[in-house]
Order: sequence, then structure tokens, then C-alpha cells
Amino acid sequence: MNKGVSSSETICNANNDKTLLLVLAMSVFFVGASEFMLSAMLDPLSTAFRTDPVRIAWLISSYAFAYAITAPLLGYLSDRINRGRLLRIALLSFAIDGFGIAFSPTLEIAIALRIFGGLASAVIIPTSFALISEVVPRARHASAMGAVMLGMTLGIALGPALAGLLTTWAGWRAPFLLTSTGCIVALLIGTIAMPKRPIAVAPRETHGLRWLRDVTVTRPLLAKGLWNGTGVSAFLLSGEVLRARYHLDVAHVGISVTAFGIGLGIGNLSAGKLRRVTGAEERSLVVVTGLLIASITTFYLLPLPLFGALGCLAAWGAALGAGAPSATTVLAERSGHDTGVVLATAETLNNVVILLIVPLASMTLARGLIATGTAVFATGLGIGAALTLYDAQVARARNPCKRNLPGS
Repeated sequence: MNKGVSSSETICNANNDKTLLLVLAMSVFFVGASEFMLSAMLDPLSTAFRTDPVRIAWLISSYAFAYAITAPLLGYLSDRINRGRLLRIALLSFAIDGFGIAFSPTLEIAIALRIFGGLASAVIIPTSFALISEVVPRARHASAMGAVMLGMTLGIALGPALAGLLTTWAGWRAPFLLTSTGCIVALLIGTIAMPKRPIAVAPRETHGLRWLRDVTVTRPLLAKGLWNGTGVSAFLLSGEVLRARYHLDVAHVGISVTAFGIGLGIGNLSAGKLRRVTGAEERSLVVVTGLLIASITTFYLLPLPLFGALGCLAAWGAALGAGAPSATTVLAERSGHDTGVVLATAETLNNVVILLIVPLASMTLARGLIATGTAVFATGLGIGAALTLYDAQVARARNPCKRNLPGS
């Protein structure tokens, strides 16, 4: 225990940290749920707005586009404004967005509000993880980020199901009202929890693009974008492979891919333990990328029975679930006062890789060229893994005495 810090103060800080993690997990849960729930609501939304599902899809595209384009700029802003205050503003904005869409008189107004929601989510996600790097003890970074990412995982996994049930029971407005109410609850709890924590603000003389010249930041940033974006791309196309290979209908494909979600949650919860076993996040990421390459190539190339394919999906999800918190921890630690903009750029880079790989891989898979499609995935994963391995070696050379010790 640090000198001058009483046991009661330590307990208070620990309780504040737990409350903060709850707020952050709730925040990213409702962002994840809001982003993915529309996949189950296209038909009722098209009926409500008296249009076709193609136009309704703009509610998805406008949100994703606003998020990807503005995330780095808003991340830069978060480095220069008190993060706790900015997060509360973003939660309020996201709540207003949901209520507004629920009562929008036209689709055009709903799309405009969805863009507004994309801006709010571009603040909530990177700011949540930047807050962890500032207020949670260093030894607990990976486990804390994994716990908060589990909130997002649950939101992504449960969002469509909750939306479908609520729409059936109470109408299409109910899912939007639920996410808005959840953000208000997170805002109220956060108002109590966050002001008690010292939140750093970048000094005025800090140059927002200086981190781009720091290879210790850009190397893991590019590596994460490649292996994470490629891993998600491969998953987005895995359902069609399951359907064609095992002759499954849509419902059974949906049930089958839950193996990935289960693995993702297990990975989120295991990030801290993996860090303790390997001794550092950089070495954890070497294990993660190796598992990711093995599970994806095995899934696509080998004629596995269905349970074998599901096992690959679970391992694949676990690798991404454990890797994301570890990579985020590395980026947050190395980026200093530019944590917000770096983490936001990481989100944008993931989306860019997905936008590049999915069309190319889907064209080859649609033609039955499984090996060629797998080669597309292997290229992205291989480059990302090579950069990760090199980064781990450099980090080890710089810290030769670092061991698996508490607080190391």
C-alpha cells in the first residue's frame, strides 16, 4: 500500500473504480446494441416510415459513416477536454438521438438523427477506454478493458434479439426508447462516479499529430487494424460458408454463429489472465494472433464436421475477445496525452480494413474459390501478426527485466 493512503481510502478508490467500470460497460453496451439492433428491425421500420428496406438501410450506413469519419477528430477533442464531462455529454446526446428517432415524423429526420448518434458513439467508445487507462491501476488495465469490452460484446450479441422481442411486444419504438433510457441511467450513475476521479487533460502545447511520427504507436495501431479488421471480416462471411457447406437454413446459421459470440465473451474475460500468464500485453498479442490465424484458416480450408467448425468459431471469437483489450491497453499506454485520438483512429482503421477486405473476399468465396478467399484473409492476418511479433520483440528488448509481477 502506498504511504499516506489509508485502507479506507483504498477501499473507496476500488469501489469508485468498480462504479466507473459499470458506467463504461453500460455505455458501450447500449452503443453496441443500438448499432446492431437494426438488423432485426428493417421490415418494421420500412412499414413505419412507409418506404422500402433499401432506404431504411441508410439508418445503418449513415451511422457507420459518421462514426468512421469523425472518430479521430472527436478523439483529438477528448484529449483536450475533461473526459468524464465529455462522456456525459455524449451519453446525453445518444439518449436524445434514440428518443428523437422513436418519434421522427419522416425517414430523413431519422437519418439525420442517426448521424448525430454516430457522432456521439464516436466519443463514447474511445473515451471509455481512455478513461480506463487514466483511472485504473496499470496492472489491471487489460482485465478492466476486457470487462468493459464484454459490455459491448453483450450489446452486439443481444441487441438484435432484444430489438426483435421488444418490437414484437411493444412496437418498433421500444428498442430506441430502451437504449435511450439506458444511456440516461449510465449518465446519472456516471455523474456520481466520475467527478471523484482525477481526469487528465492534454497540455495546450501538445501537437495532435505528433503521435503519427512515433513508430511505437503506429506499429501496434496498424497491426491491430489488420488482424482485428481481418478477423471481423472473416466472421462476417462465415455464415454463408456454414449455410453452403452444411446446408443450414437462416435460423440455424444464426444459432451456429453464436459460438463466435460465446468465444468473444470468454476472450474478454480472459484478457487479464492471459496478460498475467504471458507477462505483458505485447506477448499476449502474439498468442492471440497465432490462434486467430490457426482458427480462421482451419475453418475455411479443412472439411470439418459442424462441431469442428463451431469450435473454430469459438476459438476465433476468443482470440478477438482477448486481443482487443490487450491491444487497446498497449495503445493507451504508449500514446500518452494523445490516447483519445489514437484509440479513435484505431476504430476507424478497423472499419477501413473491413471495407477493403469484405468485398474482395466475398467475390472470391462467391465463385467457390475458397483457397483464394482464405489467402485474402491470411494476407491481412499475416502482416498484422508479423508486426505484432516484431513489436513484442522490441518491447522485450526495451524492458529485459520485466516479469510477471504485480503491477509490472
